[in-house]
Amino acid sequence: MSDIALPLATFSWVSEPLSHEFMRRALFISALVGGVSGLLSCYMTLKGWALMGDAVSHAVMPGVVVAYALGLPFSVGAFVFGVGSVALIGFIKQKSRVKEDTVIGLVFTGFFALGLVLVSKIKSNIDLMHILFGSPLGISNEDLSQTLFIAFMVVALLLVFRRDLMLYCFDPTHARSIGINTVFLHYLLLSALSLTAVVGLQTVGIILVVAMLITPGATAYLLTDRFDRMTLLAIVSSAFSSLLGVYISYWFDIETGGAIVLVQTLIFLIAFLFAPRYGILINKHISSS
Repeated sequence: MSDIALPLATFSWVSEPLSHEFMRRALFISALVGGVSGLLSCYMTLKGWALMGDAVSHAVMPGVVVAYALGLPFSVGAFVFGVGSVALIGFIKQKSRVKEDTVIGLVFTGFFALGLVLVSKIKSNIDLMHILFGSPLGISNEDLSQTLFIAFMVVALLLVFRRDLMLYCFDPTHARSIGINTVFLHYLLLSALSLTAVVGLQTVGIILVVAMLITPGATAYLLTDRFDRMTLLAIVSSAFSSLLGVYISYWFDIETGGAIVLVQTLIFLIAFLFAPRYGILINKHISSS
C-alpha cells in the first residue's frame, strides 16, 4: 500500500492547487517572471551590478504610488522612477567625489523613504505589504496583461542585443574599442533592469525582487563557464524556484515571495557546495586526494 500511497500523495500535492484558477494564474506568472529574471540575472552577475539591482528595485516604490494617484498603470510610474534613479546616480557620481556604491546607497534609500511617506499621505487603497512583498496569488487580469507585455519587451531587448551585451559585460573596454556604443548598452541594460523590477513586484515585491535578479545568475555562474549554458541554467533554476515556491506557500500557508526566494537560495547553496568544478566540498575532496 505504501508503494501506491506515495505516488498518489505526490500527484495530489501537485494537482490539487491546479484546480483553483488563482493558483494556475499564480504559477504561470511566477514562472514567467522567474524566467525573465533568470535571463537578466546572468548579465547582472557578469557586470557586478548586485547593488544597482537593489537600488532600482527600491527606487520604483514612489513611482507605484504616484502612478496610482494619477490614475496610471503601476508599471509606468515604476519604470519612470527606476530609470530616474539611475540617471540621478550617474549625475551625482559625475558631479561629486563620492564613490558610486555610496551614491547608490544614498539614492535608493532616499527614493524608498519617499515611497513610504507617499503611501502614508496619499489616500488610496494601496496595500503597502503588497508592494513590499508581492502577491501573485491575487494578481488581476490587468496586471497579468501588463506583466506579459513587459516580460516580452525585456526578453526581446536582451535577445536582439545579446552578443553586444555579453561583450559589454565581459569586457567593456574591448567593446568600446571595436566601435560598440557602450553608453547605449549601459542604459539599455538599466532599462531592462527597471522593467524587470516592475514585473517582479507582482511576485516577490520590492524587498525580494533583487534576489530574483541576482541569485539565479550567481547559481549558474558556479555551474558552468559557458554563457549560453549559464543563461539556460539560470532561467530553468529561477522558473523552477518560482513554481516550487508557489506550491510551498499554498501547502504551508506562508508568504509566496519569501518561499520563492528561499528555494532560490537553497539551490544556490547546493551549487556552492557541490558544483562539479567550483563547489567547495568537491574542491576540498579533490585537494585531499
